[in-house]
Amino acid sequence: MMERAKKMKRRVGAIYDLLDPLYTHEKTALTFRTPFQLLVSTILSAQCTDKQVNRVTKDLFRKYTSPRDYVSAPIAELEADIRPTGFYKNKAKSLKGCCQGLLDFYGGEVPASMEELIRLPGVGRKTANCVLGAAFDIPGVVVDTHVKRLSLRLGLTANQNPDKIETDLQRLLPQDRWRRFSDLLIYHGRAVCKARKPAHDNCAILTYCPSSSI
Repeated sequence: MMERAKKMKRRVGAIYDLLDPLYTHEKTALTFRTPFQLLVSTILSAQCTDKQVNRVTKDLFRKYTSPRDYVSAPIAELEADIRPTGFYKNKAKSLKGCCQGLLDFYGGEVPASMEELIRLPGVGRKTANCVLGAAFDIPGVVVDTHVKRLSLRLGLTANQNPDKIETDLQRLLPQDRWRRFSDLLIYHGRAVCKARKPAHDNCAILTYCPSSSI
């Protein structure tokens, strides 16, 4: 069992080293100036491209500058302002709940710990890890749809639950590589290892992928 774990860690290390030079080292493609803006953007990014979120937040951040602004805004008005990001009704509720939590629990400031962030309505571990990594340089594994899909496809986990996938990947990587590895899988999933048809001819890690023979 221990030998298998060592072999898996070496394999993940090789995947990391092959992908790392290929993709940007920006912490996030979301545009933000403060941890609060990043938190809002991350909530809006669910099932939406980062580019589209950035288009929306360009005006949104001028109009809403604090948690209290989101809480006091009429729900229909907030929905209209974020509509282009999709699922705008649920996202508006999440933003209002999250901002009310910031006011109630943390004096309107975004906390810098997982335990405090996931206490906020509408904030799960994925969102929390995004904020902690990009705003506070606190390492974490971000398990979005790309990370989940590629982790399963590469045989790095047998779990479907994002929280369990997060734990599995943490065991395979040193802490200082957690966030970067998440980013690499996200970028590779968007560019090459797509859900419907992976571009095997352009895949730098094909030799490490069990699905390459499927």
